[in-house]
Amino acid sequence: MLAKITSLFLLGLIRLLTGAQARWWGCPPKAEQRIYFANHQSHADLVMIWAALPQELRGITRPIAARDYWTRSPFRQWITTAVFNAVYVDRERKEGEDPLAPLIDALERGDSIIIFPEGTRGYQEEPQPFKSGLYSLAQRFPDVVLVPAWINNIQRLLPKGEVIPVPVLCSVTFGAPIQLQEGEDRRVFLDRARDAVVALREV
Repeated sequence: MLAKITSLFLLGLIRLLTGAQARWWGCPPKAEQRIYFANHQSHADLVMIWAALPQELRGITRPIAARDYWTRSPFRQWITTAVFNAVYVDRERKEGEDPLAPLIDALERGDSIIIFPEGTRGYQEEPQPFKSGLYSLAQRFPDVVLVPAWINNIQRLLPKGEVIPVPVLCSVTFGAPIQLQEGEDRRVFLDRARDAVVALREV
């Protein structure tokens, strides 16, 4: 009950601060298994894209959260677990561990996920080159729909080093799905995926 109340409160607060406008430009909101992949400029990206999804998709879609940041306090850990149902990932690779294992587990259970293929936040207008995780997941789960998304203006909501958000209109534009082509080179696919995200900035 507390998680549900907190979820509704956060949803209202985020929409008040940002508008949390969702623009389904390239595909409709649909309850199918998807990997949403987006640009990454703020820790608030996770919250923004969660709030932009309609209710029926929020329940089946799990954002990826950096364990070291989102478990730093009991409250952060509770909110990412109980409210966002996030998948924790370790940003520092540990020897002998597959960093994609938590994502693979979620996809094997039938969940949709939200990932940020840059791997870490960028502070430039253009996204950084995408890391190989998206390619590996596309290979392993060819039937999961890959949906690019552009998060606009979120870096102004919670600038680096700030803890109090600044009200500013933000939006998430969802684009047309892409597919990994048979025999497609890893770098070619990742550059194409990045281009699909950047193209949404102009929509």
